[in-house]
Amino acid sequence: MSGETGPEPTPSQTIGPFFHDALLERDLSELVSPDHPGAIRIEGAVCDGAGDPVPDAMVEVWQADAAGSYGSEEFSGFGRSGTDDEGRFSFTTVKPGPVPGPEGIPQAPHANVLIFARGLLRQVVTRLYFPDEEEANAADPVLASIEDAELRETLVARRVGDALRFDVRLQGEGQTAFFEFE
Repeated sequence: MSGETGPEPTPSQTIGPFFHDALLERDLSELVSPDHPGAIRIEGAVCDGAGDPVPDAMVEVWQADAAGSYGSEEFSGFGRSGTDDEGRFSFTTVKPGPVPGPEGIPQAPHANVLIFARGLLRQVVTRLYFPDEEEANAADPVLASIEDAELRETLVARRVGDALRFDVRLQGEGQTAFFEFE
């Protein structure tokens, strides 16, 4: 049928570099003040399949507090950071405590990480684990569910100077492990 156009695209079909304008009006990258006792800095970059930086992505974290509790009055556990021209993001937070997992098995300290970026119809979901928690990481049921050791390692941050480094590769060689949720 000539001359007809299809339905208007939905926002998820036209996802584009609008995160900075629409969702990043306030800086939510400091979950705690840098001078907070136990404050840590997490830095990283979001890269595409070719290894190029994604300058207009948005990274969200949701994590427990140091005692392993979610969403207390003192600590919301939620943060949001846009990426700069080099795809870099950062958060100032506290190291979360272990939380109960499936069937009561404790999960290693971790932060849930969501990435929104151009070309993604939906956000991608991953986790950040801590390098100084080798024993807890080895016993973590979610981390252990990833059979490929190299892929598992993409979820463990590395210490670089005074910060933890957590890079996200959206696809291709060295792709970060992502999780599906129904």
